[in-house]
Amino acid sequence: MERITISIDTALALEFDQLIAVRGYKNRSEAVRDLVRSHLEAERLAHRPGGHCVANLSYVYNHHERDLAERLTALQHDQHDLTVATLHAHLDHDNCLESVILRGTTTAVRTFSDALMAQRGVRHGQLNVVAVEIGADHTHTHQHPHVHGQDEPAHTHIHLKPKT
Repeated sequence: MERITISIDTALALEFDQLIAVRGYKNRSEAVRDLVRSHLEAERLAHRPGGHCVANLSYVYNHHERDLAERLTALQHDQHDLTVATLHAHLDHDNCLESVILRGTTTAVRTFSDALMAQRGVRHGQLNVVAVEIGADHTHTHQHPHVHGQDEPAHTHIHLKPKT
């Protein structure tokens, strides 16, 4: 681990310490590491949108809005290669919160997310993107023990490693 020293004015340090306390960090170093990771991630995604990512798309919608639930489901089915899973929660008698886990190229994930959030009736949409590296050999073959102690057939899958 590298050790660096920074100097900041007293007012900024006090404000930073308040942020650290509110967010529950144990020390300044942990908070600075998260800030640096966040900034590097934003820069990476802004300048290299063609890479791969994993993402969480969250939004609220009124399920009484005409055909909206069906349109949202159809969009997810149309992009089944990007959509890993969807969590659906009922907030009240009218509103639902959905969180969709996505993976794919950053461009495809952003295009899909923009199309979904642009649907009439979708509110409070937010996309959280994390750039990933695809394993050097791209695929890994594993055998996993079956529930009854027997090996399952070997299968191949891709490992995605967050870049920061």
